[in-house]
Amino acid sequence: MRKKIGFIGAGNMGSAMIKGIIAYGLASKDEVIASCHTQETKEKLSSELGIEMTLDNKEAADAEIVFFAVKPAVLPGVAAEVKDVLNTEQLIISVAAGFDLKKLHAILGDELHIVRTMPNTPAMVGEAMSALCADDKVSEDQKKQALELFNSFGKAEFVDEKLIDAVTGVSGSSPAFVYIIIEAMADAAVAEGMPRKQAYIFAAQSVLGSAKMVLETGKHPGELKDAVTSPAGTTIEGVAALERDGMRAAMIDAVRTASKKSKEMQSKN
Repeated sequence: MRKKIGFIGAGNMGSAMIKGIIAYGLASKDEVIASCHTQETKEKLSSELGIEMTLDNKEAADAEIVFFAVKPAVLPGVAAEVKDVLNTEQLIISVAAGFDLKKLHAILGDELHIVRTMPNTPAMVGEAMSALCADDKVSEDQKKQALELFNSFGKAEFVDEKLIDAVTGVSGSSPAFVYIIIEAMADAAVAEGMPRKQAYIFAAQSVLGSAKMVLETGKHPGELKDAVTSPAGTTIEGVAALERDGMRAAMIDAVRTASKKSKEMQSKN
């Protein structure tokens, strides 16, 4: 029986997506199939995910919705391998970085319904921020279907494809930037005498809570910042130190540098 969802590739990102989709009730374990490279991985993931695993990419490609969750370097080869299995009744979703819709159509098929996506690594804890792009070959119902799938392991939004490099900077690469902030906050707490393990908990939870405040209140980050900074208090002194030391400029530069690198990488594919 043809599966509802097929994953070509089930590494860390693919596995996280599969877990979210199943946990959200969008597909049962019996309705999902994924391909991998080795028998050892097949047995491991079959036990871990509870889905059918295969060493044959064509088997995984014979599904209503097909995810290409492989590394960019191997995508052209995988595409050539499964191209004759794909058809216009399927929804094709690519997670491979650096391949725009034009290139995806060139290697997979001009008439296919393809959604280009960019989730980030917090998908592994069900908190991804994913950008989705599609052309006019993809119907509104298919777009809704894709959004529902990606919202199962975080948040997702469709963006104009020309913004994908900005997405790389602001969500694709930014978890690493935030980890540096958490590490630095914890280092400071350790310097003030707090045990390191405890310092990481305090720093990480503060970042998590602050992010939820932005998302759930809908207030401007500056307004939320002002609400914490009492006149002549501790927080405004810390904010002044951040501004003096150039944190805002450094973060803008980091995001824009990552976006620039994304543009360079796409031009090489």
